[in-house]
Amino acid sequence: MANTLEGERPADYLTRLAASDLGRSYKSLIVEELGIRPGATVLDLGCGPGADLAALAEAVGSTGRVLGIDNDASAVAEAVQAVSGLPQVEVEEGDVHHLELSERSVDRVHTDRVLQHVADPNAVVAEAARVLRPRGIGGFAEPDWDTLVVDYPDPAIPIAYRQFITDRVVRNSRIGRQVPALCEGNGLVPNRVIPITAVFRDVTEADRIFGFQRVTHRAVAAEYLTVKQGESWIHHLRTARLFASVTLFVTFAERKPGDPA
Repeated sequence: MANTLEGERPADYLTRLAASDLGRSYKSLIVEELGIRPGATVLDLGCGPGADLAALAEAVGSTGRVLGIDNDASAVAEAVQAVSGLPQVEVEEGDVHHLELSERSVDRVHTDRVLQHVADPNAVVAEAARVLRPRGIGGFAEPDWDTLVVDYPDPAIPIAYRQFITDRVVRNSRIGRQVPALCEGNGLVPNRVIPITAVFRDVTEADRIFGFQRVTHRAVAAEYLTVKQGESWIHHLRTARLFASVTLFVTFAERKPGDPA
């Protein structure tokens, strides 16, 4: 999610999340479930600063190929530096809606919290389907921000806060639940969906993902919360024991053998 700390670059947030216990846990699960074999070609769409490239490179081995694509030039530059010792990895600046790749040219496609931000998720999934080989697999990890819950004495306040996020903060805020249908509509078979729910009890850790104060100020300005509600909400988050959670859905979808491109 783009709710990074005030003044923080998205690339810094992505790198830090990947290094956290939560990030390592679900990312390793995704790589395992993708069933990547040595020698395979893997495409990482929206690779950012390259948080997932090393793990994908390890999975394909020295005879495989990993291609990372992102539209952020600074993130691409960081990713290139991060994988400088991995000759099987290439990183390019490009548009994930319009891939400069041949049909049926990759074995696996990977996205992690990318479709929630793109202009046209269907176009990105269509491109993923186009470049996948028969029996190729796409792994799409995307949140559903309607699953965000925060414990608070007045339940109307976290509901309004969540509504602001789904309405105004994240472009495709409910994409986690929509991915299976997008896959089916583009010739992929969604064989498995794994829900991964992150629970936060520490406000400092949670704020690194949710950006509570900054988002609350914006919610007040947009009149989703009153000034008094916003102040009470922030005070509670700072002083009470936190319980917050949100769910990421990981959809694994296969390109059927013999399907036309």
